[in-house]
Amino acid sequence: MTDEKNKFDEDAAPDLVTIKDENDIGERGLSRLAKPFRRDKPAINEIIREAEAGGVVYRLTKAGKLQIVLFQDVRDRWTIPKGHIEEGETAQESAIREIGEEVGLFGIEPICWLGKVNFRYRRGNSLVIINMQTYLFKAGKDESLKKEEWMHDVRWFDFDEAIDNIAYEDVMKLVLLARKRLRQKGEIE
Repeated sequence: MTDEKNKFDEDAAPDLVTIKDENDIGERGLSRLAKPFRRDKPAINEIIREAEAGGVVYRLTKAGKLQIVLFQDVRDRWTIPKGHIEEGETAQESAIREIGEEVGLFGIEPICWLGKVNFRYRRGNSLVIINMQTYLFKAGKDESLKKEEWMHDVRWFDFDEAIDNIAYEDVMKLVLLARKRLRQKGEIE
């Protein structure tokens, strides 16, 4: 080693100066910017990764209005039908199965892949990370919606109303992308 100071040497580091004013004192200071530390939940000790698939299902009314099917979960959040990919299934096969199981639409036609969404939630002391593949489907003729027991509701929404009701921003972006794809294909104006 040479006599020159190592650039990582502690003595070579500049002094840090804390800037304070009357607002940076006590509980009103930096603590107001920090997220509250929650002691009521156990520490996360496991990360679980899950693969899901779902779909934006649409239909056109006789008047040519675009409608999207959404369901309302047990927490009153509106979203698209989706679920876990079973062993041996492709993501698209899983999306078709889940749409049939969750909202009762079995005669859907695949249009295109829309993208994937990653989201996470806490399950006990585990962090669950979900990767959801999402597809665009056209509903079959004259199929009626049927909800699963655990759902609060399932229904068709006019496009703008669907956008206003979707609880998840990433899902809303996929629904907007679905409309763009339909415009590109000449299905809607």
